[in-house]
Amino acid sequence: MSERRGEGDRATVIEAEGLKTHFQARSGIISALVGQKPKVARALDGVDVTIREREVVGLVGESGCGKSTLGMSLVRMYQPTGGRVRYRGEDITRAEGRALKDYRRQAQIIFQDPYSSLNPRLTIGQIIEEPLIIHRIGNAAERRERVARAMNLVRIPPAENVDRYPSDLSGGQRQRIAIARALVLEPKFIVADEPVSMLDVSIQASVLELIDELSRELGLAVLYISHDIATVGYICDHVAVMYLGRIVEEGPAEEILAEPLHPYTERLIAAIPRMDPAEAPERHELTGDVPSPLNVPPGCRFSSRCPFVAPLCEAVEPELSDQPGGRRVRCHIHDDGAARLRPDLARPVAGRVTHDEDVGILADAAS
Repeated sequence: MSERRGEGDRATVIEAEGLKTHFQARSGIISALVGQKPKVARALDGVDVTIREREVVGLVGESGCGKSTLGMSLVRMYQPTGGRVRYRGEDITRAEGRALKDYRRQAQIIFQDPYSSLNPRLTIGQIIEEPLIIHRIGNAAERRERVARAMNLVRIPPAENVDRYPSDLSGGQRQRIAIARALVLEPKFIVADEPVSMLDVSIQASVLELIDELSRELGLAVLYISHDIATVGYICDHVAVMYLGRIVEEGPAEEILAEPLHPYTERLIAAIPRMDPAEAPERHELTGDVPSPLNVPPGCRFSSRCPFVAPLCEAVEPELSDQPGGRRVRCHIHDDGAARLRPDLARPVAGRVTHDEDVGILADAAS
């Protein structure tokens, strides 16, 4: 695991505030004729995130929770519906034309599948040079020099590989080329969207170490997206856990991995394989599926699957409340605010499921 880096000497590179990205679902002919409004998928529904120089922030959650949508929205491949995105203090949420193109030079993305993200008809040199041509950077000789420099950064010797094709490379080499293509423009912010999930386990660690090293040496701000919380803990300084379009817990990586607060995070960490069975925590499988972003349930979004659910959870959505150690969590177990506002509803108790007979006692305690 990488050395943790202090925040004091690092400037904020990218910041999202209340970010929302909604998608309008297709409506049928009959629905349109009767004037029924099309449903809206709330993929992101109010997300705050800050990433500083030389910082790797991990974003974890199940498939469909909105992780990739957040990454796409931050690099403006998706147009946010609401909220703000600031790059070095400048609002780029609605940037267009030249301003948007200039921002995209500073914000790059590494996709999950190196087999499909690289054009098989182009050589490695042409693939890495293409962003330079699009942004009209340098002449042919200068571009060749930049390509060689980017390849050296990812430890792919340019002399032997610049004229090869993606089909000539292994999966790990292809992903390094995808990283080199992102680095050739010398960006300050990179989204790494599950960059090792398609690779063999034997080479995942080397790619993760490369991302961590590049973040420190080049001063990059990195959003590392993964469904595997174990790999997130390997390189990340800060971790945010997402569920159904919202952040449910965030804080220093080591603290969240050692002592998660949200029931959802607890179960993600309990699913990490352990070499020693005696060290493995008791497993509690989540029942049911993630609710659809087309039909977000009232109250806590995790209430339909949480083992500690109580009436308060189903009625009032918890806020992302501050906790000791710079952590934040969205759960009524750790937040007294909603319980004070609704003393008539029982609140959850960590470690056991709330039963009907607890309602009176818990309501008295909350008030």
